[in-house]
Amino acid sequence: MPADVRRCPSAQDLAEQVAAAFVAALADAQQQDRVPSVALTGGTIARTIHETVAASTDAHLVDWSRVDVWFGDERFLPADDPDRNARQAAEALLDRLPFDPARIHPMPASDGPHPSVDEAATAYGEELRAHGGDRFDVVMLSLGPDGHVASLFPGHPRLDVHDAVAVAVTDSPKPPPERVSLTLDALNRTREVWFLVSGSGKADAAAIALSGTADVHDAPSAGVRGQERTVWFLDEDAAARL
Repeated sequence: MPADVRRCPSAQDLAEQVAAAFVAALADAQQQDRVPSVALTGGTIARTIHETVAASTDAHLVDWSRVDVWFGDERFLPADDPDRNARQAAEALLDRLPFDPARIHPMPASDGPHPSVDEAATAYGEELRAHGGDRFDVVMLSLGPDGHVASLFPGHPRLDVHDAVAVAVTDSPKPPPERVSLTLDALNRTREVWFLVSGSGKADAAAIALSGTADVHDAPSAGVRGQERTVWFLDEDAAARL
């Protein structure tokens, strides 16, 4: 199924569109008597989206205590490090709405009970399986200028892992070098994938991923699709090459 490409006039408009869609998707799932499960991402536009959701006048439509929150990837840093996606999400969204802490599942931190990034990845995969997380409702993903998603980078051998939910990345080309990431297979076990793309620096990567001819080893973003829908939210700068 072709991707649903939504061009937004600005980054703020992108954030408002995604926030509205996020609230609507969770409310719809709960109306169907399901506990929605989502995987969040990090980055500047993700923070803006999280803040917009937290401030939404429609936030009351969702029972936030009945939402399972996971993460697509994480930097293997101490839990209170400001560069961790979970820390950023907590500040912008999770601490500002009545989420149930027991339903928030951050990836292990380097100062936690799992001393190595390999053990952290294994533990997160086991946690996801233990909670029945075999299918997300929404996976949100940022896009790197090189076409990477989560912490799956072009040419990385972890792109070909099919027997794990989460993998350790020990040589990330972006600092820090150690990260935990869901695999492509795990990211694809979702009803909807939403790409959140802002800025001219992402324009080439977005065009390549949406070309329909990209190899996943060159553009990992081309390998992630929702089972029901794949939506690309792009501001005008990011959509310049389409």
